[in-house]
Order: sequence, then structure tokens, then C-alpha cells
Amino acid sequence: MAGRDGSVKLDVGVLSAEQQEKLRQFKIKTRIDNETYLMSHPEVDALIGDFLRDVLLRRPADIREFAADHFAKANLPAVIGSKIEGNSDME
Repeated sequence: MAGRDGSVKLDVGVLSAEQQEKLRQFKIKTRIDNETYLMSHPEVDALIGDFLRDVLLRRPADIREFAADHFAKANLPAVIGSKIEGNSDME
């Protein structure tokens, strides 16, 4: 069943207790794995932060075109690299 925002609402009640526990454990493991990955890749945080900052400053009408242009910039690796180095100096 789709909610007003287009998201799908799952009826977990149709799962057995064992299935619910397996699902809970899967969600916990997935979250831990995701957090571990993100902590070991600070460039992801720098990329997303840089992109969101530009979006909020410029407020583009066509976000898809803006995102394509943003991530195609030739100097993006250097910009992100300098941001990561700057952040590691603060820690």
C-alpha cells in the first residue's frame, strides 16, 4: 500500500515472530555495515555536503541538470580532496 508521499508502507504484522526477528537483525546489520563504510570513506560526506551546500546556495530550477553538471566538474576530485584534508586537520 502506497502512502501519500509515494512510499510503500509494509505490514510487518503478516510476518511470523521468527521472520520479524530476522528482519530486525538484517536491518541492524545493514545499518552497522553502512555506518562502517561511511566512516571509512570520508569523501562520501564531503561530496554530499559540497553538493547540498551548492544546491541550497544556488537553488537551481532543474536539480537533475545541476547535479549532472556538479558531479562532472573536472576539479571535483581536487575540491573534495582539499575538504577531506581540511577536516582531518580539525580532528
